[in-house]
Formats: sequence, structure tokens, C-alpha cells
Amino acid sequence: MHPAFSIIFFTTASGAGYGLLFALGLLVPLGLLPQGSGFGFVALAVGLGLVTAGLLSSMLHLGHPERAWRALSQWRSSWLSREGVMSLLTYAPAAVFGIAWVFFGEPGGVAGLFGWLMAALALVTVYCTAMIYASLKTIRQWHNPYVPPNYLLLSLASGLLLANTLAALFGGARGWLLVLGALALAAAWVAKEAYWRAFGTAGPTATPESATGLGRLGRVRLLEAPHSEENYLLKEMGFRAGREHAERLRMIARGAGFAAPLALTLLAWLTGGVVAAVLLVVAVLAAAAGLIAERWLFFAEAKHTVINYYGGARAA
Repeated sequence: MHPAFSIIFFTTASGAGYGLLFALGLLVPLGLLPQGSGFGFVALAVGLGLVTAGLLSSMLHLGHPERAWRALSQWRSSWLSREGVMSLLTYAPAAVFGIAWVFFGEPGGVAGLFGWLMAALALVTVYCTAMIYASLKTIRQWHNPYVPPNYLLLSLASGLLLANTLAALFGGARGWLLVLGALALAAAWVAKEAYWRAFGTAGPTATPESATGLGRLGRVRLLEAPHSEENYLLKEMGFRAGREHAERLRMIARGAGFAAPLALTLLAWLTGGVVAAVLLVVAVLAAAAGLIAERWLFFAEAKHTVINYYGGARAA
């Protein structure tokens, strides 16, 4: 699939934003994160800012962004529509929770219930995003049980990393939360490696023979190209990522997206203070670069079965 930057930015930015909203909504009402209104304002602004920027970016990928509102009516059958509905619903409890926390200094009690609702809706929204891809049967790299856990764990890991970083900048870093963030990063790394291992060695499930239904007659070969130049389907569905290029990006994703943030989080746990805050800021920057590489690969390595009709490489 063509790895459009708007979708890459949307899935990484909104995933981190929803992960941060989940952490704030779940932990702040329990008193497990700083309770100050200054921290609340900045943390919610970062979370909602990432979510909003991601959603606006996703609209740039639409042929007619002005018609995006129509997708909300198809929530009974479309995961894209469900994602849109859930993303909008998340703003309501976030607003109530944010007002109570920032302006009245009361993130617990009744306001805390709205925080928990915000956390639940954030998690559901990320799941809906994952299911947009996991529901597409024509793309084997997406239509599998690895995709939803990967999306959820990456969102949780990046959200906890942001929560730890902001808490450290406000002087309220918690040792146990740093350990929890490190564990989330490790879990996301393990899940991603499992995904790469499953789809890096397996053979194709769709071939020109199965796509055309002519396999019983022997090997199918393209006699002549159906057209003389690239069309929309080949541009969007037939993108090919070179093996060496893909391996290089996997190394970047491993190093910058998982290994470096994990090591820096553990170092922040051991050091504390200003040093910990600096280490966590570096970890966030590294994770951003690594997750962009990971998400580029998620789209670039996906093979749609339609390319079998155009004489392309066999869909993996």
C-alpha cells in the first residue's frame, strides 16, 4: 500500500494522544499522577492536540474532505465510521474532566468518573482504528489477529512515555510508573517482532492463479498489461518496498522506537530529577522517529490481492 504521510502521521500522533488520554483518565483520579492544574492543562493540551492534529491529518487523505461527516452515519457496518464516532465522543468527557481538573482543581470524585470514561473511549477509538485495517480481508498483513494488539500496545507505550515525560518536567515523576512505561514499551516491542516474524517468512496466500480462478489450468501469466500507464489502483495498492530498505527501516524502528526509549526510561528511573526529565525528552523524540518508521513499514509492506490482476509480484 502507498504509505501516505497523512495516514502515517494520523496513526502515530493520534495513537500517542489517545494513549496519553488513557493514562491521564485512568491514573489521575486515583492520585497516581501529579494533581496540579498546571500539569493538567499541559498534559490534556498535549493529548488532545495530538489527537486533533492526527484526525485533521487523516482528512487530508480523503478525496473530498468536506464530505467526511457523512462517514459518521455508517457506524453499524464501518469501522472507519465507528472510529469517527468514538473519536468525537471522547472529547465530551475530556472537556468535563479537563474543566474540573484545570479550573477547579478537582480531578477526583465525580470528575474522575468522566476521566475514566475518557480513558475507556480513548481505548475503544484506538481499537476501532486498528480494525479499519484488520477487517480488510484482501490484505493479509492487516487481516490477522496481530494488528489490534499491536495498535493498542503501541498507543499505551507511547502514551505512558508522554505521561512520564510530562510528570518528570513538572517534578512529579513516579518510579513505579516509569517501570510500568518500560514494561509497556517491552510488550509493544515483543508484539511487533511477533508480527514481523509471522509475515516476514510466510508464503503468499493469494496468487494470480487463485485471484483469477484459473489455477486448475496451470501457472497464470500476464499476456499483456491492461493499460499503458500506472492507474490509481497500482499507485495505492501496488506500492513495493525494497527488501534492503525495509530491513533498514526495521532496524530504525527497533532502535529508535523501542530499544532507545526503553533504555532511557530505565535510566530515568535510576537517576531521577532533572537528569530523568532530560532523558525522557530524548526518549520521546527517539520514539517519534522510530514509530514513524514502524508505521511506514506497516503500510508499505502490505500487499493487496488486486495487484495479481496487473501482473505484479505475488501478494504476500
